Amino acid sequence: MTPDHDLSVGKSFAWKHAGRRLRELVRSQDGTAAIEFALLAIPYFLIIFAILETFVAFTAEQVISNAVDTLSRQIRTGQITYNLGRTTDMTQTQFRQAFCDQISIIIACSSTEAATPAKLYLDVETFATFAAMPTTIPRVSSTDSYSDLDTTGFNFSPGGAKSYNMLRAYYRWQILTDLLRPYLTNIHPTDGSMPTTYLIVATGAFENENYP
Repeated sequence: MTPDHDLSVGKSFAWKHAGRRLRELVRSQDGTAAIEFALLAIPYFLIIFAILETFVAFTAEQVISNAVDTLSRQIRTGQITYNLGRTTDMTQTQFRQAFCDQISIIIACSSTEAATPAKLYLDVETFATFAAMPTTIPRVSSTDSYSDLDTTGFNFSPGGAKSYNMLRAYYRWQILTDLLRPYLTNIHPTDGSMPTTYLIVATGAFENENYP
């Protein structure tokens, strides 16, 4: 064989070998799962965290709603009264502590929450009729549906027998997942900082029984 023939054979072998290696590389599945997981991990975990956040917040809403129902019933039946000179009379702080006790199964009030509201806000008032009761969330701005909660008018002054009363509870539920906060929050701080809370709202409207 001539040197030219040997060179031709060598080139042919090299091209076949390179082609075979290229086909093997194209068919190779090594690392595919890792690459796919890396691409899908962020949206996958966002969905998981969104489900968990929604579930826990929904559970907290139910607990607060049940607390409103329970304490509304106690006011309606005269088990909790205000400024009537009875042993059932409660101050605002005592009532807030009773509410904290009701929600303690999932929400732990701080040691100062009963006396100084930081996350839990309660408004208990009496009205002349059901029609006179407010139907909207009190906000700092009447034109911004995401405006911060206006608590300046909140009070604790339920009426006596046969009076019309309303109990409103608001709780600032902390959202844990940073990426989800802008999408799950429904209340914006007045100082313009990043919103981090979901406002839980529960309301009870009732006429007190004609208790003695």
